[in-house]
Amino acid sequence: MKKKRRSIKTGLPPGTPVYTGIVERETEISIIEYDSENYREMKVENIEESFLHKSKSTVSWINVVGLSNTDIIEKIGKNFQIHPLVIEDILNVHQRPKLEDYGDYIFIVLKMITYDDKIHEIESEQVSVILGDNLVLTFQEKKSDVFDPVKIRIKNDKSLIRKMGADYLVYALIDVIVDNYFVVLEKIEEEIEDLEEKVLIEPTPETSQRIHRVKRILIDFRKAIWPLREVLSNIGKIESNLIKSASLYFRDVYDHTIQVIDTLETFKEMVTDLLDVYLSSISNKTNEIMKMLTIIGTIFIPLTFITGIYGMNFRYMPELEWKYGYPTVLVAMFVIGILMVLYFKKKKWL
Repeated sequence: MKKKRRSIKTGLPPGTPVYTGIVERETEISIIEYDSENYREMKVENIEESFLHKSKSTVSWINVVGLSNTDIIEKIGKNFQIHPLVIEDILNVHQRPKLEDYGDYIFIVLKMITYDDKIHEIESEQVSVILGDNLVLTFQEKKSDVFDPVKIRIKNDKSLIRKMGADYLVYALIDVIVDNYFVVLEKIEEEIEDLEEKVLIEPTPETSQRIHRVKRILIDFRKAIWPLREVLSNIGKIESNLIKSASLYFRDVYDHTIQVIDTLETFKEMVTDLLDVYLSSISNKTNEIMKMLTIIGTIFIPLTFITGIYGMNFRYMPELEWKYGYPTVLVAMFVIGILMVLYFKKKKWL
């Protein structure tokens, strides 16, 4: 997970619009307007154009991609009368998921999680959502295809989303983000299954590093989505005219979030067990090596004793003058070694 520039805001007064992310890109603004009968999608080149598309009769979804140009974000905030503290939180991209009710609009912060198959790491992107009267504003750090299923559903004039209000659109956006969590969980599960085979068959220092990396991924993942359960629990309890018909749907996505968190807890326990198995495997492997060295050393103890005796070079040793003394001692040493090996096998030490 890439680090953000957190220290850049140190000492600045509240409400100061400072982008703390690392993704530098031009700001793109797209607008989708729809109701049960009409649909229109457009991209605007000038920020002022987006201010003209705010209809009371249709749902307007304004999606802003790229937050490095703080001037544009400030202009959007002033036009739609968004509090400076909200603008600050939108640009401060390491907020925890949260929900704030400002009366005329509701501000929600989410974390979009993706898995990079090349480096086997997760990336977290902050998504800020503002729900107003028939108006939804979304702010993303970078362009992604996570929201594409929602856009496809909006294009379908027979879909439920075309008949519902802006609160249902917010539900759909949150739901597709949470559904993407399950995709990331599948990737992590595959990684854990591969590690299980490695640990049992051939544990190496690289295996230990992978276990620690997966454990850190799970911690980062849990940290990113744990507060979301509180957000989804509270959104249905808000006494606001902005939440009209989607309360029941928010409960459904709340259940999905609980499933994700429970799965993360299970994975965390599995990885902890994997680390214990790895340490046990390394310990058993070391014990096997020490056992083999001990057996070899034990076999050579009597042989060393014999060679030590005949290596003393005393003058009056009768065996030194015997014609068959040398081969007899070698045969005796060989027989002793064989007998000890057979004895160790009988005891199942070998």
